[in-house]
Amino acid sequence: MESGAPTSVAPSASVTVQVNGTAAQLLVRLMQDLGAEDPMAVLTRALGMLDQGLAARRQGRRLGVYDPASQRFMDLVI
Repeated sequence: MESGAPTSVAPSASVTVQVNGTAAQLLVRLMQDLGAEDPMAVLTRALGMLDQGLAARRQGRRLGVYDPASQRFMDLVI
């Protein structure tokens, strides 16, 4: 957000975000992979994951992917 922009937005408010071509292509691919018809469905999930990751880091926990076949845990970089 721009300097001087509000730090909180009402849940019913809308915000316009401009993305570059790479981000737009990724968004379209993720929409297809998830079967989502609305880009906001993907963005909401992605922002929710980021929020969970940051909360885990603040609490000294880890967020990652566990592979039971190899019994390896890979931390997600946030």
